[in-house]
Amino acid sequence: FSFANFCGALYTQRPPHSASAVTRAAARGGRAGDMSIRLRELIRNVRSCKTQADERACIHKECASIRTAFKDENNELRHRNVAKLLFIHMLGYPTHWGQMECLKLIAGSKFLEKRIGYLGLMILLDERQEVLMLVENSLKNDLQSSNQYIAGLACCAIGNISSAEICRDLSPEVEKLMVGSNPFVSKKASLCCIRILRKCPELCDTFLERIGTLLGSRNHAVLLTCLKLMREMCITEPAMIEQLRRHTPTLIAALKNLVLSGYAPEHDVHGIVDPFLQVEILTMLRVLGRGHSETSDQMNDILAQVATNTESAKNAGNAILYECVLTIMAIEVESGLRVLAVNILGRFLINRDNNIRYVALNTLHKVIAQDTQAVQRHRNTIVDCLKDNDSSIRQRALELVYALVNEANVKVLVKELLSYLLACDVEFKDELTQRICTVVEKFSTDKEWHVDTIIQTLSASTSFESEETVCSMIALITSTPELQAYATHKLYAKLADQTNQPVLLQLAVWCVGEYGEMLIGGVPAGVEAEAPDPQTVVELLTSVMRSPVADVTTKEYTINAFVKLTTRFANAPDSLALIHKQLAAYSCSMSLELQQRSVEYSSLLKLDAIRAGVLERMPAFAKKDRQGGGGGGGGAG
Repeated sequence: FSFANFCGALYTQRPPHSASAVTRAAARGGRAGDMSIRLRELIRNVRSCKTQADERACIHKECASIRTAFKDENNELRHRNVAKLLFIHMLGYPTHWGQMECLKLIAGSKFLEKRIGYLGLMILLDERQEVLMLVENSLKNDLQSSNQYIAGLACCAIGNISSAEICRDLSPEVEKLMVGSNPFVSKKASLCCIRILRKCPELCDTFLERIGTLLGSRNHAVLLTCLKLMREMCITEPAMIEQLRRHTPTLIAALKNLVLSGYAPEHDVHGIVDPFLQVEILTMLRVLGRGHSETSDQMNDILAQVATNTESAKNAGNAILYECVLTIMAIEVESGLRVLAVNILGRFLINRDNNIRYVALNTLHKVIAQDTQAVQRHRNTIVDCLKDNDSSIRQRALELVYALVNEANVKVLVKELLSYLLACDVEFKDELTQRICTVVEKFSTDKEWHVDTIIQTLSASTSFESEETVCSMIALITSTPELQAYATHKLYAKLADQTNQPVLLQLAVWCVGEYGEMLIGGVPAGVEAEAPDPQTVVELLTSVMRSPVADVTTKEYTINAFVKLTTRFANAPDSLALIHKQLAAYSCSMSLELQQRSVEYSSLLKLDAIRAGVLERMPAFAKKDRQGGGGGGGGAG
């Protein structure tokens, strides 16, 4: 019972006051006349208030009138006063003083009074209040009422606010109503049992015996509520799943009747017969079939029928297909059925409704581990989702593309990711750059392509910083001798282009210092630029030291490069003089690390006996896992 429906009923059902009520009101000096305004009039008065103070004055005046009516035992208008009290409660004002009036209405004999009383009971009270125990006898009497609507009210109240004690005491009456001949009461009782199970899990076995009777009903509402109860039993007591599996043939037969039945106007939703019941049956089959091959085998045929016979032009059909896919992927079925489920999700991806596409992407990401090849067939459609206007769809497609990358398709998918990197919002660039670097590092088989792609990726994200990426690239270059000249020339070209990308700066400076003789000795295949002379290289490093975008870490790399170039450019006296000048300049730096390095390196250059050995190339080292923070930070050290 929603309060909106209740208000609408009051607006349309306003019985006139009896003559005796008017007479008694007049005898009390007209006070009842003030208290007799209807809920609609109170709402109108509240809405007409210009300020918060006016509203409070209006509410306080009405509360005083209601209190007086309660004190005078004005039974004829009690239900109206409680209705107004509920509206006042919705506005946030205290109404606890009216709780007992709800109990008096429930104890009455008229349906109108009971309806308002139960509504007030569920809104104004909760299971923790002791006053609720006073209504237990009324609940028991109403459960035994011959009026189905009064019994339904009692079930509704028990299902919303009953305590464990009330649930335990009234469960026998509710159990009787479950298997009664009245479907209206049966469905209410079934929903009521969900609350009872949550409060008293030990009663699960009691209701288990009634499931078969409920599943035999031809009423869709009873079937729907029974399935809800079955799911709650499985959640409350997982051991019940094994005992409920015996009802699998009944569920399959019910679902088959729904799929193959003709037009049924009382259950039709856009040409689909009772999609709510179909979805609930599929959900229950998923629970029963998970991890049980025998039960799963029974479902293969009906799942195939649902997947092929359900119309996907309307949302109702899409909801059924979605649940069917989830069921197929959760239970033990044939591979062909899994492919059919993935193809359904592939059709969802080309739907114009963004919600359906989002659901498809999200589900594909969950099932990719179960059938990667089937998902790979829809790779182009998934990649197209990266160009969608909806940012949430782009993000889900991005997550799915990451999961699709392997050694066979890494070049194709990384190319698409790079295109997306150039167009994505700034706040996503750093995360996307990190992801691209990770998949390239993990799946690349072409070392030169690896270097080119990392450079291209970093160039598109000027603010990205990652020590892990620096260490990973250094590990790759040191362990691949044939790649060292190529990587050094490529990174030097970026350095010469005045890049301000932190990771590129550090990689370029490190490679120039480590492999300086390769840089000036010749140009490897695949590099178009000419080899620079030593003086140009040292001047470029000097400009890095003066650059405002170079942080302290980058300058530490550059100091290291300077001292290493003293052995690489041993035959270039002009370059050596410039290097000594730079080291002397930074021996008075305000940065303690730069100052210490400059002083120590200047002293090292005077020790000819050990200088060459200390400044040899770094040996190849294995990078650590990315989760471990990168490996071998020998660049700046």
